[in-house]
Amino acid sequence: MNELTPRQIVEELDKYIIGQKEAKRAVAIAIRNRWRRLQLGPEMRDEVGPKNILMIGPTGVGKTEIARRLAHLVNAPFLKVEASKYTEVGYHGRDVDSMVRDLVELSVNMVRGQLMEQVKDKAAQFAEERLLDLLLPLPEKDTEDSATAQQTRTREKMRQKLLDGKLEDRMVEITISEKPVVVQGVIAGMEEIGVDFQNMIERMVPPRTHVRKLTVSEARKILTQEESEKLIDKEKAVADAMERAESAGIIFIDELDKIAGRETGHGPDVSREGVQRDLLPIVEGTSVNTRYGVVKSDHILFIAAGAFHVTKPSDLIPELQGRFPIRVELESLGKDEFVRILTEPKNALVKQYTALLETEGVKLEFRKDAIEEVATIAASVNQRTQNIGARRLHTVMEKLLEDASFDAPDLDGKTIAVDADTVRKKLQKIIKDEDLTRYIL
Repeated sequence: MNELTPRQIVEELDKYIIGQKEAKRAVAIAIRNRWRRLQLGPEMRDEVGPKNILMIGPTGVGKTEIARRLAHLVNAPFLKVEASKYTEVGYHGRDVDSMVRDLVELSVNMVRGQLMEQVKDKAAQFAEERLLDLLLPLPEKDTEDSATAQQTRTREKMRQKLLDGKLEDRMVEITISEKPVVVQGVIAGMEEIGVDFQNMIERMVPPRTHVRKLTVSEARKILTQEESEKLIDKEKAVADAMERAESAGIIFIDELDKIAGRETGHGPDVSREGVQRDLLPIVEGTSVNTRYGVVKSDHILFIAAGAFHVTKPSDLIPELQGRFPIRVELESLGKDEFVRILTEPKNALVKQYTALLETEGVKLEFRKDAIEEVATIAASVNQRTQNIGARRLHTVMEKLLEDASFDAPDLDGKTIAVDADTVRKKLQKIIKDEDLTRYIL
């Protein structure tokens, strides 16, 4: 995080997301402010809170993608939730505290994965020794010196064969231990109390063991995993993960507009304002019980998003509005943006389809006029039916390349050239028929 300036963050986001400069600048500043906060003294550090962001814009313009790419960029725990799936206290459904618990769970998995990556070479060495023990057991201690020396030489030859990959298909028997698994949510209320049933049951119930016959290559993966688990300090991993969730976690709350608006007193709207009231302390900063201990949400960055077609941000309760001081409006996407989305990003759709068909030995060539035509059609359908932003490109491209994808295994070595005429022939019938457009595109 300390190496990335706001300008560099925006440049990295530009590689995947077209346009939306304002939103990118806002999130880049928010991330840089996190680094600045960590440079302050302990007293001032606790006082500086994150500046939460509210993104306003139609679906398919890049709201979620900006947040997801940002978290990946700074290696931060990232959780996406839909506000509409929460219900207020007293109603059946998920409580809002669960978002913090889920974030901590993600953070623990992330840190454990990184620690295991650090020790993988050492774990591979230990796994290799265990494989050698299975292939050629060590000599007994009371055997003669000459026999021991012979065994050692044979073992070294076996090790060399193992390193050269000559024993990958040899069968070995390994003993696998399975820990008892407890689904936390099954026991109602235990998450809130903060009881870690998984560890409790692991201590009480011995792990089940069973013997399996596997090839050396399969056994190596399992043994390396087991050795990696032994090498990492689990308690330190959990402590680091909780610290990371508290100081670097990002929670993206989508569909915030769905819980905006006043209560009508009947129907599904009854808990809208209730969810807002329950959400408020989490965004404000509170302590949440998790299976690993108490986690504070004071410095978690919350990025909320919503289309706000029917409602508007001012329909949220004033207290919650105040917790999202930075408002960013994302622009709708038109033909020009669609042309860029199809070709410029690292994961551009044209690049994706070309790579997919290359696996079948088929070369896909998109002419410039074809890309322009696809963008024009996608923008036109968005205007006439429902504006779903860049997601419309997926449906148009899928329909356009349907035949090529289906016949690809029989077209080995052929080149498929796509020009504007091809696009029009494939899609014109659907575009002309309003009803067909609604169903198919």
